[in-house]
Amino acid sequence: MKTKHGLIIYVGKAKKLKNKQTSYFRGTHTGKTAKLVSEIVDFEYIIVGSETESLILELNLIKKYDPKYNILLRDDKSYPYIELTNEKVPRLLIVRNLARKKGNNLRLYGPYPNVYAARNTVNLLNRIYPLRKCKTYQKKPCLYYHIGQCLGYCALDVEESKIKQMENEIIRFLKGDDSIVTEKLTTEMQFESQKLNFEKAKELKDLLDYIKVTLQKQKVEISDTVDRDIFGYHVSKGYLSVQVFFIRSSKILERHYKIIPLIDEPEEELTRYIAKFYEKHFLLPKEILVPSIVNTELLEDYFKISVKAPIKGVKKKLIEMANKNAANALSEQFELIQKNEEKTSEANEELRKLLDLPHLDRIELFDNSNLFGSFNVSGMVVFKEGKPSKNDYRKFKITNDKNDDYGTMREVVYRRYFRVLKENLPKPDLIIVDGGIGQMHIAREVLESLGLTIKVAGLKKDDRHATNALLVGEPIREIPIDRKSNVFYYLERMQDEVHNFTISYHKKLRSKGSLESILDSIEGIGAKRKNELLKKYHTIDRLSSQSAEELSKILPYGVAENVLHFLKERKEKDK
Repeated sequence: MKTKHGLIIYVGKAKKLKNKQTSYFRGTHTGKTAKLVSEIVDFEYIIVGSETESLILELNLIKKYDPKYNILLRDDKSYPYIELTNEKVPRLLIVRNLARKKGNNLRLYGPYPNVYAARNTVNLLNRIYPLRKCKTYQKKPCLYYHIGQCLGYCALDVEESKIKQMENEIIRFLKGDDSIVTEKLTTEMQFESQKLNFEKAKELKDLLDYIKVTLQKQKVEISDTVDRDIFGYHVSKGYLSVQVFFIRSSKILERHYKIIPLIDEPEEELTRYIAKFYEKHFLLPKEILVPSIVNTELLEDYFKISVKAPIKGVKKKLIEMANKNAANALSEQFELIQKNEEKTSEANEELRKLLDLPHLDRIELFDNSNLFGSFNVSGMVVFKEGKPSKNDYRKFKITNDKNDDYGTMREVVYRRYFRVLKENLPKPDLIIVDGGIGQMHIAREVLESLGLTIKVAGLKKDDRHATNALLVGEPIREIPIDRKSNVFYYLERMQDEVHNFTISYHKKLRSKGSLESILDSIEGIGAKRKNELLKKYHTIDRLSSQSAEELSKILPYGVAENVLHFLKERKEKDK
């Protein structure tokens, strides 16, 4: 579906296109659907051979065109998984970005409720099983070998059968069978207690308590240990609430929910949500249970796994439980969601009218940072339909390292919109520069040289460095902003977002640069060791928070102590 400017604003599929289109243009609509219908002036359709092909094409077109009325799930929360690597001597890692993982033989377990729970589990297993800890093999056994948490794989021959046994026991634990680990800890605790080593015994007892309390999740009445995800839904007042339960080894490991405006029929929206759910953040389980409104054959064909809509028994009860939780989530959050939607929509519309724009869907904001005249950077944030689109944020390291705001603005605007033209990226309806008239003139000059016509606005600050006017037009004029208006809060939010994003990048670069110069001043740190420390720790704060034992993986122990002592003295002087 397209606007009068040819902009694609919605992509959907249908078995009977006429019926689908008629449903949009007959009867009354509210909320997002009404807004969508008011903007449609044209549509284009593609005929395919099957419903599965239709679903695949729909998802690919949504990904390609990013239509504003399709939910992209870009802000969905991600959960950590634990990976047991497939190396000769495996390691335990915590991973979040599953999209980067390649291959079919990955050993990933989860999702875990949070990074803290995943890290505790990894620490527990590393405490019990002397797996390899180093990313690369060292020349000689490190500290982990000397404290009994590694078998010295870098220097010693370890029987393959011993490694395989550890792998099997770890996999059993991660799949929910904690009997072997519990038995090992209990035996060790009793042994330490008999030796009157009560502190060590207490430490082991705490680990046992962690397994019993933290890892023993809510049991469900199901006889098998198949990994499955349960989807439930609830529709009310123009919104679709989706609830997902992750069941692993007959336990509810975690749940996830999402509330989205309802544009299409509930069955279409829910099917699309489930299809997109596993694109980035989550692993496919062995089985998915869904409500009866979902087309199970379509999803089964798409995922190539079992997708069922149970009609009775324990699995039906699980669906009903997910539906009940979806209804509860929507009931609790409806007013807040609706209020935020209305305020954001009103503010965006008010800004559009102030600037006399035909539409205002995408805003790109720029800010420069050159504290102390070094590490010149610029940041760009993007707001779509009044909300930050963090996947579209961009950082720019400026080539000219001088305190020159105009030069920085010229470079960053040229680099950004030359790339937009070159790669045919979406163009914004509005560009906002966090600066005055001079910055606006520079931005306009660059855009004109590239043959682009995009509205540019600036933000004027008062004596207290607070925004008090919008700069627009040709010649440039000031539009005063009421500090209690929705537009003011909207602009302030965007301004804070781009400022914080840019300052964060600047601090990171400055910290890395400072760390590099500090390491040059410490005896025992040569070019090779400096590069290893920079590669692993990046910033002064991260390096100074390490222990001498941890740094001794890269440095001799004495040099590691010197580094920490030097950083501590420097910190005290800075105070």
